[in-house]
Parts: sequence; structure tokens; C-alpha cells
Amino acid sequence: MYSIVSTAIVCGIRSVLVQVEADVCDGMPAFEMVGILSSEVREAKERIRAAIRNSNIRLSPKKITVNLYPADIRKSGTVFDLPIALAILAAYGRIPQEYLDGILFAGEISLNGEIRPTAGILPMVLAAREAGKQVVCVPRENVREAQVVKGITILPGESLGQVIALTESYFREPGKYKPDMGSNIEETAEKPQNADVDFAAIHGQKVLKRACEIAASGRHNMLMLGSPGAGKTMAARAVATILPPLTEEEALELAKVYSVLGMFGQREMNFRERPYRSPHHTISLAGMAGGGTVPKPGEISLAHKGVLFLDELTEFKRPVLEVLRQPLEEREIRLVRGSGTYFYPADIMLIAAMNPCSCGYFPDRNRCTCSKAMIERHLNKISRPLLDRMDICVEVSRPALWELTNSQPEENSALIRSRVARTQTIQGERFAGSKILYNSQIPPSAIKDWCAMEAEGEKLLSESFERLELTARGYYRVLRVARTIADMEGAVKIGRAHIYESLLYRSIDRKVWDWE
Repeated sequence: MYSIVSTAIVCGIRSVLVQVEADVCDGMPAFEMVGILSSEVREAKERIRAAIRNSNIRLSPKKITVNLYPADIRKSGTVFDLPIALAILAAYGRIPQEYLDGILFAGEISLNGEIRPTAGILPMVLAAREAGKQVVCVPRENVREAQVVKGITILPGESLGQVIALTESYFREPGKYKPDMGSNIEETAEKPQNADVDFAAIHGQKVLKRACEIAASGRHNMLMLGSPGAGKTMAARAVATILPPLTEEEALELAKVYSVLGMFGQREMNFRERPYRSPHHTISLAGMAGGGTVPKPGEISLAHKGVLFLDELTEFKRPVLEVLRQPLEEREIRLVRGSGTYFYPADIMLIAAMNPCSCGYFPDRNRCTCSKAMIERHLNKISRPLLDRMDICVEVSRPALWELTNSQPEENSALIRSRVARTQTIQGERFAGSKILYNSQIPPSAIKDWCAMEAEGEKLLSESFERLELTARGYYRVLRVARTIADMEGAVKIGRAHIYESLLYRSIDRKVWDWE
């Protein structure tokens, strides 16, 4: 007999439907599986045999052939265990085929027949909805993850025997099972951002706070240079507290990344919070950009729509830093492997912090003990192309004692976040109907349309272009930052003061990198 069961496989962060065909016939007893399968999928034969036997189901020896198609996609992972087991039982006639029609199944099976959780359930459920399926059976531990998708009926699988009974119950009384309406999203949407650092705890540092607000308002990349203990790390962590919450679409896209890595639990209770990732400087190339034998997203994708903070920037390996260059421009990562091309989202706000030299006190030559060669070697760890992608470079000085002991209250993150949200609303209205969301994403072709300048501002920028030796990329980035500063003040056109402040954030790197 022949049977067919639907399941799915994750490719990147999207999912592709896979059909599991099973044929059982007389002949020499055998269990063959075809369809470009990885070793873990081939090993499913032994797990399924034991699971069926330990579920008190006895099958006569026959020739079993299982095919997973489409055949041009390599199948990997343990998500196919449950659909393969059900397809075999249906082919033996132990389950009517109509019980399985219209349902997508996913889950790993243990030797005793229990259904174990698996990674990537969220994109699988989304793929099922796009394909027109209304019912999905997933491991019970993955139910809350699957319920994020609206309009899908979720059947919780606990064991092979229980899933068989569940499919019969649904077939006979479908009215007992109602589709989920996305309650998880709504429950967590109004929760405040949970952060242990607030801008109110940062005393003084007005220039740094101003730069952080500008960066957050337009989602600009920022580099902080300063001596150890000046407050760079605290400021970076506080930036995450002034970012407005994710939209539902953004939260769902980010949740898919975490789901693929089996980390959905980290997003469940903070569904609308923007991520903040701070990887250690020993991270590998694959850990940053993604990859591996079975490609998985890296830290860049885990920080999608949020903040990626690189502390001690000069301690990162050069190839790891250089891999950031293309994602910062394209906001996407493409990994090409023999098994296919994988796409991962990479719309990040990069914040980096570094010391200006090995001892950390340059350009204060009274305290800096580094030679010129040592300083150059330290700074040259950061390439000019990467430095050119930093919209804002700000020097962080050690705060004075009176600033630390000042009893005057500082602005808290909630107040700054309200201003950031207002500025982003202005950008949203400006870019309505386009794919652009923030000023940092304005393409060069649209700079003249959306970055109109007053005469004095245009004159200042023209004079500064040659004097500061700006690249074309640097020129556009100055305009984008100036556009954000103008939006913060509610100005329609970019004025001289806006250009001047934006240029200041581009001149700090010259002070350090081009010193004599």
C-alpha cells in the first residue's frame, strides 16, 4: 500500500514543504529511504523501528520504501521522524490515510515512542499556513512556539500512540479544535523592556548620550573610542533601552531566527523587545555570520532589528570584522554551500567600542606609554572600509568626579525612548510606501529627494568634502546623520548646524587614525 504525509524542512530561516511517501509491499524484508538524506535522517530507521515496537504496534516483515521529496533539497535533522513513522503505519493500513490528509507533522521520536521537541517549528508552521494547511501537529514542548502563528490549529504530540489517537479525534470531531489567534504575541506586546541598565545611571557624558540618541533615532552605526572605564559598555547596553519595541512583523521575523537555532524560549517572554547581542572577541567567523556543516544563523542575525555590540573591537580577528562589511550595506547574509544558498536577515545597528591604543590612554601622551609603531599597529587592526561604515564616531572621555557625585537627576531611558519614537514616526511618514524604514537606509539615489539642504548647510558640506577627504560613502553617511538630527528638531530641511554636528561625528576618527 501507498501513503503520503506532509512535513517541512528549514532552509536558512524559511521553510520548504516536504512530502514523505511510503510504500509497503511483499518481498524480502527491507527498509529503504531515498531523497538526498543526511546521516541523521538515515538513522531515523532504527529510531522508528524501536518506537513502533515500544508503542505496542506489531508490523509484519515487508519491504518498506520511503521517499522524501522534492529530491533536490538535502534533508537533515530529526524533524522527519514523526511523519516517516506515520507514513509507514498508514501504508501498513494501521492508520486511515484520510486521518493524515491536510495535516503537517513535525517532531523527533525517541526509542520508547515519545515525541521530542525540535528546532525550526515556527518557520515550518508559517510555511504550512502559506501552503493553505490549517492543522499542524508538533511536539508538546513546541506548542507555544507554533501558536505564535495566527489562524492555525495546533495538535500537541506527546507520543506516537497519542498522535494516532489525536488524528482520529480531529478527523471525527474537528469542531473540538479551534485555530489559535496569536495570543502569545498580544500577551507580550505590552510588556516593558526588561533591562538592568538605564541612561539615568550614566552621569555626565552629554556628548556620548547625544550621540547614542542620534544613533538610535536613525539606526546609525556608532563607534566609541575612549580609555578603559569611561562608560562605553554601559552606554551601549543602555542604547537597547531607548529603542521602540518591534512591530509584529519584525518580531515574527526575528523569532524565526531564534526558532531555527532552538532558542525560541529566549524570545517568548520578550517578544517585542529589540535584541541586544554582545559576542566575545574570540568568536569565530561562522559564529558571527553563520555557517557550519548544517548552516545556522550567527550573531549578526540574532541581533536582527536590534543592537550588535562589539566590545574591545581591536581584539576581534580581522576576518571576523571584515565579514561585517557586506551585511552592514545589504542588511542580509547569503551563504552559498554545496547543499544550496541560505539567506539570513542582518538588519542590525552596530555599536562598537575600542581603546585608542594598547594601554588605552592615547592621545594623552602624559599617560600613554605606547610607541608610535604600537599605536599604528593597534589602530590598523580596524580597516578603513569598516571604519567608513561607521556613521558616528564619538570620543568618550573619563568623567570628572563632580559629574559622578552630582545629585542632579539624569534623563531616564523612558524619556529618551519617547523622543526616539517620535523621530522614528517622522521617518515612517516620510518613507511611507517604500521599503525604507530609517534614515540610515536611504539609498544614494534618493539622497537628493529626502535630504534637502538649506544653502548654508550645502555650502558647509561642500567645503568639508575635500578638507576631510570624505569618500562617497562617507558623504552620504554625513547627510543621513544630518537628516536624523534635523528630524529630532522637527526641521524640514537640513541646516548648517545639522551638517556641522554630523561632520563632528565623522572627524573623531581622523583625530585618532591620522595623527602625526
